[in-house]
Amino acid sequence: MGLPLRITYNDTDHVYQINTSPINKATEEIEILLNGEKITLQKDARNVWIQKGDGDLIDPELAQALGRSVSLRFRM
Repeated sequence: MGLPLRITYNDTDHVYQINTSPINKATEEIEILLNGEKITLQKDARNVWIQKGDGDLIDPELAQALGRSVSLRFRM
């Protein structure tokens, strides 16, 4: 588990940690601990990040923002 990272979405700060390693250009699924809850993001056929699984659903735009943030940080 890495350091806590922050993202601001709709004027709300969210703290997340990336639980997936290693991350490279071929990574299509990322496990994230968002505000203390574990979620999994997956890249679909259109290269859009979506939430995988049945847990507490987050806003699809927040899922996309988280995926983009990780992609930019790790140059995916």
